[in-house]
Amino acid sequence: MPTTPSTSPPDKPIPHLKPGDEAKPGTPGSGEDLCEVCGGTGVRKDGSQCANCEGTGRVIHGIGGG
Repeated sequence: MPTTPSTSPPDKPIPHLKPGDEAKPGTPGSGEDLCEVCGGTGVRKDGSQCANCEGTGRVIHGIGGG
């Protein structure tokens, strides 16, 4: 009889990526920045929630250079 591999839950939940994120939170070489679409307010000019940062006003961007 074939066995199926055990699928145990991960130790840590997988971080949610917002559309404006370039990396997962905590990724080396990345950091939190103001959303460039809403300027860090979480709200677009028309008053609706910013889709890029999902209303948080913050996104994760790569830092450093090469």
